[in-house]
This record gives sequence, structure tokens and C-alpha cells, in this order.
Amino acid sequence: MNLPNKVWPLVCAMAGASLSFAKPPNVVIIYADDLGYGDVGAYGAAEIDTPNLDMLAARGVRFTSAYATAATCTPSRYSLLTGEYGFRNKGAVILAGNDPLLIDPAKATIPSLLKSAGYATGLVGKWHIGLGGRNTPLDWNGLIAPGPREVGFDYSFHMAATADRVPAVYIENGRIVGLDPADPVGVNYLQPEGDEPTALSHPERLRTQADEQHGKTIVDGTSRIGYMVGGKSARWTDEEMGDVFLKKAVDYVESHKDRPFFLYYAMHENHVPRIPHPRFRGATSLGVRGDAVVQMDWSIGVLMTRLRELGLLENTLVIFSSDNGPVLYDGYYDGARERNGAHRPAGPWRGGKYSAWEGGTRMPFIVSWPGTVEPGVSDALISQVDLLASLAALVQVKVPAGSARDSQNLLPVLLGKTGTGRDYLIQQGVKMEAIRQGPWKYLPEGSVTNRGAIGKFFTDAIAAPGALFYLPEDPGEERNLAHLYPAKVKELRALLDQEVGDNSARDSTQDQLGGAVKR
Repeated sequence: MNLPNKVWPLVCAMAGASLSFAKPPNVVIIYADDLGYGDVGAYGAAEIDTPNLDMLAARGVRFTSAYATAATCTPSRYSLLTGEYGFRNKGAVILAGNDPLLIDPAKATIPSLLKSAGYATGLVGKWHIGLGGRNTPLDWNGLIAPGPREVGFDYSFHMAATADRVPAVYIENGRIVGLDPADPVGVNYLQPEGDEPTALSHPERLRTQADEQHGKTIVDGTSRIGYMVGGKSARWTDEEMGDVFLKKAVDYVESHKDRPFFLYYAMHENHVPRIPHPRFRGATSLGVRGDAVVQMDWSIGVLMTRLRELGLLENTLVIFSSDNGPVLYDGYYDGARERNGAHRPAGPWRGGKYSAWEGGTRMPFIVSWPGTVEPGVSDALISQVDLLASLAALVQVKVPAGSARDSQNLLPVLLGKTGTGRDYLIQQGVKMEAIRQGPWKYLPEGSVTNRGAIGKFFTDAIAAPGALFYLPEDPGEERNLAHLYPAKVKELRALLDQEVGDNSARDSTQDQLGGAVKR
């Protein structure tokens, strides 16, 4: 393979340091789903054993002030890959399985930039950023495009959206895996297609009962969001999903060991439906939610072991994080809330998935690169939106003008060379944005959305002039200091309005929790 004609001294201007690499390093981003800050042993979890992530943290940098950009999956994934906050794209809500591709193929992405630097680029796991064109019919039974390939991935093996949404099939390089042409797939989120059993018509077929939203077509004993017909030979088995994605990730590493590669390993754990493989059942006292985290950790251990066996570990930058905060009940009555006990999925932080509280976006975030990353703990302020600019600096490619407007080059921070991160960042909850600057957190007047216990959402009302918290002394965001520090409120409100402006999710008429599907 012909790599771009360049030498590989890496200049880290922020740190005033110069690093030289004999060859371009591999990059692996491991992205968990609905995993909280407090779900990992290295971040304080006592009820869940995560030895592989703990080892990764011990040998790398464990960040304590790292954030997803949003408290829900689609906008976070959009931000990570594009370097742009999700609220800047009005379509960046939780997408259905048949929504169109959210990323403009003309935009720079992490895979497209690394590809331009000579990297092989692969996606394995959850996609959930849309498939197909906005103005053209989506052909599930032919080539499904545009999709991952059009935004820079040479190879892709993924689900369309989430495991709780149809279609319940794997897609490899734009085609449904194992599809029988005589049994074509049909997907509809507005009305039933055919006579497929649903949770309402055949509740006796369910292994776990679900709320009405998740009570549509039944696949493998679990009802989903949306209706699906056909594709019987292509439908997945839930308990095998972790192993299927892991094998594809390992296969990708093995087949690209002789050239620089980028792997985006977007794991399903521990999004609902939580159906871990039987060998992990009972691994924790927390039920299937805790068991799914153990399964995730084991899979990461297998991948890291294979990197080491192939002699790639010391030339591979590994980044681990999650797309948003944790949630216990999320549509399926799987016992996660009832069996949670004293476990604190969000750690010391308030809230979780969907909310603009800290627990919605403050993430476990670990960076490992033996021999290059200096092990330690960092409180530097950093966002997942910064990965694009930082990785572009790593491989010495320029970010095109007009792309990645929110991404900052924090490569020296990622490598543990400096503890100076961002000045501030934006946190997006459902219909609410907040701002974190240094030790301060500000939420404007409005309502913070939280997930309820029985299929409901509830809100925390915030009156004008908003809520101001000093996080080092108040991680639970309980003491509103806005009346004591009006100048700080004014400063942070101005910064928030400057960043968000007319793009505020608070003003959006779109359904932040579902996405309106027209096809």
C-alpha cells in the first residue's frame, strides 16, 4: 500500500513538545452504549467487575471531566464523527431505523480524514445515524446507500439503528447479511406491515414485557420499536450480538495488521433490550444490566489481547468512552431498576440519559497507548467532539474549511502531555442545553428531562435566571448559586447563547425522543 509521502514527526503545539513515530499509529475508538460514569470499576463501581477497562485505565489516562456532547445517542454519535455539536443539525434527534443519513457526505468525518491519510477505515457495531437518501426510497433488499461508506468507512458491519428498533438485521458493506431474496424486508414506523406478531397481539411470545412504544414487531422473543416484515433468515439472535460484533472487530484488526487502520467499534452494551449471552448471566447481583456491562468488558479484553498478540498494542491509540449517561428502565421490564441496589450508574453525578444534568453527558473516558500515553488521571475538560481535530493532528491532515466547527485539537491532552483542556463546552439534553466552564455549570431557565420508572418522563423545572452550580463542592447539582453570583450567570448565559443561538433544542418542534419518520 502507498502511504502519503510524509515523515511522521508529530508537533504538539499546545504542549510545546515534538513526538516522532516510526510509522502511523493505528486508532481504535471503542464506544459503549448507555454506560454511565459509575458503571466502571476504575470510576468507582463496586458492584460490577470491569478488570479489562480497569487495566486500560491503569495503563493510560483516565479522564474525570470528559463529556459526550449529548445525553442521547444519535446526536452524540453525529458529534463524535463530524466534530460538530448535534444541536447544529436539526435532524440530530433519536433516529428511527429507516430515517435517512444524517451526515452530509460532503462534510469531513474522522474516517474520511484518516482515509485521506492512507488509513483503512472500519465500522463494527451500532450505527444509528441514518441510512439512505433524504429524497429517495430506501431499498432494504438491494444496496443500502448512502451510509457508512459515503462518510468514509471502507468496511462496515452494523445494525441500522439500535437493537430495540427494526430492522433487526445486520448490514455488511451496504447489504443485509443472510437475506433471502424471496423473503424481502419491509420496514414501517407508522403502521403495521403484513401480519407479523407484535407484543399487543402475542404477549405470550415475549421473554420480557415492554411498554407500548417498544411493543411492536417481535423478533427473537423481544418486541421492538417499529414494524418489520420479511427477512426471516437474516434476523439476529440477541444473546449472540456481542459475540458477532466482537468477532467482526477482531477479524478487522487481523486483516489490517500490516497497514495503518482506524476501527470504530460501537458496542451495543448496555442499551436495551439487555439480553447478554448465557455465559454472563448472573455475573453480577444487578441482573441483566450489570451482566451486560461484564459482557462488554470481557469483549474489550479479547480485543486488547488480540492487539497485543499481533504486536500492535504499542502502535495503537485506543480511546474508550460512552455515547450518553446511564438509564435503568428504558422501555423493557427487565428488572434493572428493581435490582440496582446501592449501585450508582452515574457515579456522583445527578441525572442520566436524556438529561442535561451531569450524569447525562459526563462519561468514562480512557485513552491508552503503551509507551506514548503517560499513565495518570486527568481532570482536563474535554469533549468527544474534539476527537476529530485531535486525530487529524495525529495523522497530520488538515481539517477542511467549513467542517468540524466545534472540534478543538486536544491531542496533547489525550496523550497525557498536558492537563490544560477546553475553556468550556456545551452539554445537550432533551430540549435543554447547559454549559460547563472550569468548575462552574450553568443551566438556563426551562425543564430538564429525566427518564421515569414506568415508561414516563418527568422534568425538573428551572426558574429564571437559571441554575448555577460549583461542581467541586456540589457534584449532585443541588445548591443553586445563581442568586449569589449574578455576574457568572450573565457570563455563562452569554456564552451559551453565543454557541447555541437559534439552534437550541429548547425551540425545536421535533420529537427529541423519537424522530418523525416519513417513510
